[in-house]
Amino acid sequence: FLQNLPPAPPWFRGALRKCGRRCEARGLDSVQTMIRWLLLAASASAAENGLARLPPLGWRSWNLYGGNVNQTLIEGIMASMVRRSSRYTVDGVPTSLCDLGFCDVGLDDNWQACGRHGEGGYTYHDEEGNPLVNSERFPSMKSMTSYAHSLGLTAGWYGNNCICSEKKTGDRRFYAGDVRAMREMGFDSWKLDGCGAQTDMQLWSDLIQATPATTGRSAIMVENCHWGSRRPYEPTATWCPWNFYRTSGDVRATYGSVIGNLQSVFKFSGRNLSYPGCWAYADMLEVGVLASPFSGDKGLTIAETRSHFAAWAIVSSPLTLSHDPSNLTIMDAIWPVLSNRELLAISQAYAGYSGGPFKEAAEGLQLAAADTALARPGASAAELAALPPLRVPAWQYLYKPLEWGGRKAAVLLMNHGKEAAQLTLAFADVPGLGCRACSVRDVWSRKDVGTFNGSVTLGVGSHDCALLVLTHVSPHVARAAA
Repeated sequence: FLQNLPPAPPWFRGALRKCGRRCEARGLDSVQTMIRWLLLAASASAAENGLARLPPLGWRSWNLYGGNVNQTLIEGIMASMVRRSSRYTVDGVPTSLCDLGFCDVGLDDNWQACGRHGEGGYTYHDEEGNPLVNSERFPSMKSMTSYAHSLGLTAGWYGNNCICSEKKTGDRRFYAGDVRAMREMGFDSWKLDGCGAQTDMQLWSDLIQATPATTGRSAIMVENCHWGSRRPYEPTATWCPWNFYRTSGDVRATYGSVIGNLQSVFKFSGRNLSYPGCWAYADMLEVGVLASPFSGDKGLTIAETRSHFAAWAIVSSPLTLSHDPSNLTIMDAIWPVLSNRELLAISQAYAGYSGGPFKEAAEGLQLAAADTALARPGASAAELAALPPLRVPAWQYLYKPLEWGGRKAAVLLMNHGKEAAQLTLAFADVPGLGCRACSVRDVWSRKDVGTFNGSVTLGVGSHDCALLVLTHVSPHVARAAA
């Protein structure tokens, strides 16, 4: 276990120094204290750009627009992300998506000028390694990012593209050309896909750090979008030259796909390879996405939407929206989920573990004919047909510690079955919690359910979930609950 602990980042080492004996006074036992100091002493050789100390929040274009994207559409999304209206409030206060933390707007594929360029026949680069922008779709990338900055947003770009992907651009000059262009155009974050020849994530990191910013911020938020299959896609405890990384194939707007992608995170969180500055990422959110670039997708029910958003939050997956924020019908339906600050607080908590499963049903069920989390982008119909079916437990319990010392944790009870179910949570099963009597709070209703001794039982609908926060109670309250 100790060998799999992530390196202690600078902010954590500083916090430990400030904590000192007060940590022990707050109930940390000797084993916990030892682990903290082992983390303190760990070598932090992973790339450290100061970003993504907590799971990033934002928006990206692919699930809404696919390749049908242009500057006008992206700037319209930017305006929608900061718009406040009496229609959408939190505790009576008009609130924008950016007010909730979703302040990065990312452009995805198809900004490039596809063709055959130069003697090398490059599909969207010239001979010098410079990327070529489709100026009809994007007259001025610099103006677009400047507009984002004027609204208080950051702007995201996309590289190593899948549409007209480059197969001949592994030379350093193409990496350098892309980094120069990214700096000149003023982008702040960068999704680097796995379709082309530019898959050297360490080289990307080195060139970004070596190339001064001309506008925007100096540090760049980097997504390693290598689908959990094209190397390099997996960090180590001491090497992670990106800020978050895909663990699966593309998510689709179906419950089976969402749950399949969720399962792909567990092999990383279980080894503590999802940590501040280096988060495991189950792909963009399908919240409010009624259709997607994949044929046959029809969107999620509200119950499935709750399960999707809560599951990403409790495993610390970055929360990347991809719906149309200007569509009032969609916003009306999903606003209660997106604007639940208690849920967002679970996403933005970190107390040594990013979150994962701890209990599941013995009986299983098939959620989908194919586990698309295993698919590579652009997979043929024959390849998709050859994928194994997605089988999952009938129910799963996930947890995430919310405070150091184990006194508070979030727990997600997920019902994957076709019928409603009574789900019982035994407090003793929650790793590290250690309370016989716990105070239980329902995150969806934002109300305290009560204090329970030993366990709590709740009814959970099909494809729905219960999201709880469990807190230790004082001994006299525990006796009263007995």
